[in-house]
Amino acid sequence: QVQLVESGGGLVQVGGSLRLSCTTSGLTLSTYAMGWFRQAPGKEREFVAGVHWRGVITLYADSVKGRFTISRDNAKNTVNLQMNSLKPEDTAVYYCAATRSWATPRSREYDYWGQGTQVTVSS
Repeated sequence: QVQLVESGGGLVQVGGSLRLSCTTSGLTLSTYAMGWFRQAPGKEREFVAGVHWRGVITLYADSVKGRFTISRDNAKNTVNLQMNSLKPEDTAVYYCAATRSWATPRSREYDYWGQGTQVTVSS
């Protein structure tokens, strides 16, 4: 069965960095666009970043543009999210997701989801 497993979350101070990874199994990663989403307490899940199949085209939410970088390694079945200059408002559970469609900010377009990893940015 398809599995997406996030890792790399944790506690970091304002201005710090974290690198999240999403390891996939049970699917051919090169045929899926991938996305990262996040959900803070009391808020709806929101799009963070997306990457198309070959990693050439990327999308970012305005709130993370210039600070976060999404990348993928299809040979290693992983998708990464490098997060720099972290802010308290980045605190959330981060999820990776896979879609057979184009990478999109619309969460309902994604077919598979991971369980999430907690990121906490302390001030």
